[in-house]
Amino acid sequence: MHPEHPVMLAQTIQLALAPVFVLVAIGNIMNILTNRLARMVDRSRHLQTLHAGTKGSEHDGVVAEMRIIDRRIAHIGRALLLLVLSGLAIGSTVAALFLGELGGADLGIVTAATFVLAIALLMVALVLLLLETRLAAKTLRLPPELLELERGEL
Repeated sequence: MHPEHPVMLAQTIQLALAPVFVLVAIGNIMNILTNRLARMVDRSRHLQTLHAGTKGSEHDGVVAEMRIIDRRIAHIGRALLLLVLSGLAIGSTVAALFLGELGGADLGIVTAATFVLAIALLMVALVLLLLETRLAAKTLRLPPELLELERGEL
């Protein structure tokens, strides 16, 4: 073994820490998304039980909320897929770092490409999360008549 090899390996390990921190962040975001998804599934099941027993405007309200939840679930599903792909790209980045070091090959372009891909996928997943939360906020708005805005500040 070359005397500089352990030092270079230690440097590679240090260099690999940044992508690993991104991987931890991806895992945390996935946890948030799966919790949101679980709540949406519970709400959709409740709405499905209400669906058959409603009529008129109440039925229309149930159907409208079900449609929004369906869109929210789709956004979360796509975001989770992109996060998994981002995590795989981060893993590829770390693998390229070590394979380049251990094999003596110049994998700088591969390493950079996989890292940029991972960040791009992460960013698109975050945009989908933003869209999903905007839809959620839209359904949670209180009707103006319940706010009694004509009464002014209380």
